[in-house]
Amino acid sequence: MSLPFFLRLLLATFAALESIRVVLVSSHQESGEWHCDPDSESRVSAEFKPGIITLDGHADDWNDIYGFEFPLLPALDPDQDKEYKGGKLMVKALHDGKDMYFLLQVDGDYVYSKGNDNGCPSVALMFQVGESATYHRMGGCQESPNTCNRTSCHGYEVDIMHFSIGNAIPGRLYGGNPVDSREGNGGDRYGHLVDLYAWNPHCQNLDGISPSGNDTTAQNDWQGAWWHSSFTTHSGFVVEDSPFASSGKAGTYFFEFSRPLRTMDRLQQDVQFTIGQSSKFSAAFWYPDGGNPWHGSGHYSIGCDWIYIDVSPGSSKPSKVASGSSWEAASAFALLLSVVSLCLSIFVGYRVTNGKNVPFTPMDSL
Repeated sequence: MSLPFFLRLLLATFAALESIRVVLVSSHQESGEWHCDPDSESRVSAEFKPGIITLDGHADDWNDIYGFEFPLLPALDPDQDKEYKGGKLMVKALHDGKDMYFLLQVDGDYVYSKGNDNGCPSVALMFQVGESATYHRMGGCQESPNTCNRTSCHGYEVDIMHFSIGNAIPGRLYGGNPVDSREGNGGDRYGHLVDLYAWNPHCQNLDGISPSGNDTTAQNDWQGAWWHSSFTTHSGFVVEDSPFASSGKAGTYFFEFSRPLRTMDRLQQDVQFTIGQSSKFSAAFWYPDGGNPWHGSGHYSIGCDWIYIDVSPGSSKPSKVASGSSWEAASAFALLLSVVSLCLSIFVGYRVTNGKNVPFTPMDSL
């Protein structure tokens, strides 16, 4: 590898990290005292539904899945009077025993500015990893950017998936890819669907990157796609089709994601889902309101504290019913044959014992 190419690659990596820092760090510059009245009853159920979801941004295959609606409130000032005017965010989730699937659905006029993430809607999912990690302050570790590390902030880890669609073609798959996986981090150079972890808003990195150096065993475990209901074609877009629809068209944004229930994480950077148990998560939404690019502190959230997501076990009732029905049918048929055979035996015996008596004629008299 030549030195100029290496330097270009290094600069590009730093630029990508800095853009992530601008999006996610500056969004948490708080002013005033934090106040939260969480809804303790809010939770999402991820049922076992194998083989029904195609990860393409379309929501048709989610029609039979129950959705959970949440008001979108400013993340730093969750005041009901400042709720997102476009409507509530619907969250749907399921699993197939191997992967988790998520659908985020929110109304909003179509806005797209190619190459400008702040000029397009954006979403993120955040999950508790460390047992001490809080929703407020993205993990809540009190260390500064100069002192936060795996030791000083152990137990405060949160897992973050962030999708900015400025370079993402609708309906196409983004996230983990072989090119970025070879470099051993959670980046996505194609569509900015990145896999991050954080201890607080000022201490966050791509998976596999840390203040003390890089660990090339990490990767981006997320994949996802997006769509807007104003699009008139389902045959697929290419980059030359941008901006894909007329600006300002009313409709709904759909963001669809998947990730394995369990990952190969060795660094306490990924949430690990377990069937039959619950995890804590939240979702965020950025929107360029009024045609103006959104700024970091202007994002909305579905709550001011963690929301539980229950990973439901698969029901065994259908298979037992089917198996039981087959066994009962076979038993009933065998019983019927036995009854018929018994009846025939009785009938034959009756006919034999009750037939006409034939007199005995000795041979000598013939």
